[in-house]
Amino acid sequence: MLNIHLTSLFALLIVPALASAQLPGRQVQSVSQQALDIHHSGILFDGHNDLPWQMKTKGQSSFDVFDISKPRPELHTDIARLRTGGVKAQFWSVYVSADTDMAGDALLQTMEQIDVVHRMVRRYPETFELADTADDIERIVKAGKIASMLGIEGGYSIQESLPILRRLYGQGCRYMTLTHSKSLAWADSATDHPRTKNGLSPFGEEVIREMNRIGMLIDLSHVSVATMKRSLEISKAPVIFSHSSARAINDHARNVNDEVLRLTTKNGGVVMVNFYSGFITSTEQLRNDSKDLGKLSDVVDHIEHVIKVAGIDHVGIGSDYDGVPRLPVGLEDVSTYPRITQELLNRGHQRQAIHKILGGNVMRVLREAEKVAARQRKARPE
Repeated sequence: MLNIHLTSLFALLIVPALASAQLPGRQVQSVSQQALDIHHSGILFDGHNDLPWQMKTKGQSSFDVFDISKPRPELHTDIARLRTGGVKAQFWSVYVSADTDMAGDALLQTMEQIDVVHRMVRRYPETFELADTADDIERIVKAGKIASMLGIEGGYSIQESLPILRRLYGQGCRYMTLTHSKSLAWADSATDHPRTKNGLSPFGEEVIREMNRIGMLIDLSHVSVATMKRSLEISKAPVIFSHSSARAINDHARNVNDEVLRLTTKNGGVVMVNFYSGFITSTEQLRNDSKDLGKLSDVVDHIEHVIKVAGIDHVGIGSDYDGVPRLPVGLEDVSTYPRITQELLNRGHQRQAIHKILGGNVMRVLREAEKVAARQRKARPE
């Protein structure tokens, strides 16, 4: 989720992105039957979708106002397009503004966002089901539903309280992004001045250990390089980057550099590539050409760079749909994921590797985190 909070600005920027595939001279990737077969036979598990935030800011948190069983062109996400895109599992972001840290109502607003997801699952039980574990995901997918987990976007949501962290885990939150756009007293953001000496304060290190113990994935999107490195040193479980791309391809502070990619390999984690135009293509290029949104092939360039440096077992998909104002041509909404499979196939990737990228790798990470938690809870009960 970008640090953009003005609904009117958001709508203004998203509309051109949704229409971009129709601009003259812009070719959209066609998808073969072979690619569709590969795509739909795997588990597409996206690391980050901000639909709950859009429901709050545009839809009054009401599925009567925004009934996603009907076409919702003002959003990147609705049920029909999720089905077309072959989404099998989704981390729904329960993002709230970093400003809530100062206001003191971060937990309250986070709980309201969690409530949006829970009500969505109850409203559309034929489509969604909450999952607690990797086994749950497999069972739900076999039942033909979209397995749903929640991701906290910004450690300010726990209000410096481990009991609150455990409470949010109990509400279905299976990862926490340590920071968002602003540094915390206990963890530093990629887009703010540091407030700690080594990326994490002693309390921040305690948060990492407790997340390992309860089985909540540590998400290192949005955090500083120092925070990434220190978290990777401490964590006994694989980490995720729920929506980050490769810094060697685009030198943006939100992207992951090659040194951290190699550390992620050692940790066993996964970098889930973000689709946002500003992370995928040159920021200077975007500034100079308002029509340049980047292309689907640019996203796959990032995927392939992560594979080159970290390995095929350490890359995934973290679109950031409904959380960003600009998207590459060909990836305008959640219906378009099969085009990534086609592009990967075009570049010589085989079925097994594509299945790892789509979701197999994050499923492995989730299972390994569950094993670490089981061992640690046995050794250190609550």
